[in-house]
Amino acid sequence: MIPKNEYAPYYALYINQIEKLEKTIVENLINSQKEFEKVLKTIPLEKQNYAYAAGKWTLKQVIQHIIDTERVFSYRALCFARNDKTSLPGFDQDFFVANDNSQERNFEDLLEEMAILRKSTILLYKSFSEEALLRIGNASNNNMSVRALGYLFSGHQIHHLNVIKERYL
Repeated sequence: MIPKNEYAPYYALYINQIEKLEKTIVENLINSQKEFEKVLKTIPLEKQNYAYAAGKWTLKQVIQHIIDTERVFSYRALCFARNDKTSLPGFDQDFFVANDNSQERNFEDLLEEMAILRKSTILLYKSFSEEALLRIGNASNNNMSVRALGYLFSGHQIHHLNVIKERYL
């Protein structure tokens, strides 16, 4: 179990998705990506730009959001693991989505980008020592450990995959 002082309360939703599984960070990264690909590779063309309600993100926007979040948080993990004490800026997910071009992107390209990004995240986490995983940095005025970020990636992906299954398919 990850101590609550290693992440902001906001992230408990995602981290709690993972802590039930009792696997390593890397195992979770691999497993959540496999499930993500299994579900999304079967999405028909007419669902790719679908939003379940007015003002909600389309399926492509959700995938782009997962990609953007993993990129931003991977940078945070790298900085924290390297013991960089710089307080990192926030990340406005709605601003990012409003300014992406996911609607014009090829769906398969989005899935491939996520797969490649996840491979990169897995290799990044394989490179971290046990000591580095316990380091804590600051982003968005909140402290977070490298370890908590590692679990957050999978939990965030699982959370959105559950929403996709419930509301998009």
